[in-house]
Amino acid sequence: MLITLAKSHYRWSENADVVVRMPCGAGVGAGPFHSQTNEAWFTKTPGLKVVYPAFPYDAKGLLATSIEDPNPVLFFEHKALYRSIYQDVPTDYYTLPLGKAALLKEGSDVTVITYGAGVHWALEVLEKHSDIQADLIDLRTLQPLDTEAIYTSAKKTGKVIILQEDSLFGGIASDVSALIIENCFEQLDAPVKRVASMETPIPFASALEKQYLAKNRFEVDLLNLIQY
Repeated sequence: MLITLAKSHYRWSENADVVVRMPCGAGVGAGPFHSQTNEAWFTKTPGLKVVYPAFPYDAKGLLATSIEDPNPVLFFEHKALYRSIYQDVPTDYYTLPLGKAALLKEGSDVTVITYGAGVHWALEVLEKHSDIQADLIDLRTLQPLDTEAIYTSAKKTGKVIILQEDSLFGGIASDVSALIIENCFEQLDAPVKRVASMETPIPFASALEKQYLAKNRFEVDLLNLIQY
């Protein structure tokens, strides 16, 4: 159904302004079905937009924009962030543009690209290692993708690490990595590094879930990249 709706505005100039809210994500002990984050299934479909905010302020503004958009939008909402991230959010109506990433930190050592819960994982590691001066990019929307922000930062720092909660193969990090290599290769000082969760269903048990997630591997991979 979504695949058909995604073509409606292009084919007939008719609005298909449908927003599907997608609770997702691990860290809540919901197991292999309800803890999935399967955004990469949908970014391939032309006309279908994919939004994945990490903060309440962004969620409200991007949701309003998604409702106004004439194309269908999948709006991913990480369940663990419902319970843990708080912000003062204006009560007035406002929108935020789709396809515009947020630069949360600025530095010249490395570019960290992520979204959703990965943003908070990255912030935690960068706070721990205050000597690492990083550009931290929160993609916010995966389709459309803010390639300008990605290329500008990659060319500036010369080192890029991409963090996603989803498993590695066929994920968002793979396409972002390919885009950087194709467009920024001469400015890179190291191979682009992808960090993702394990290629397995997500376990229920808390200890196993922690092993599954990319969060605990990100710090080691970031430090190795800095030393490259």
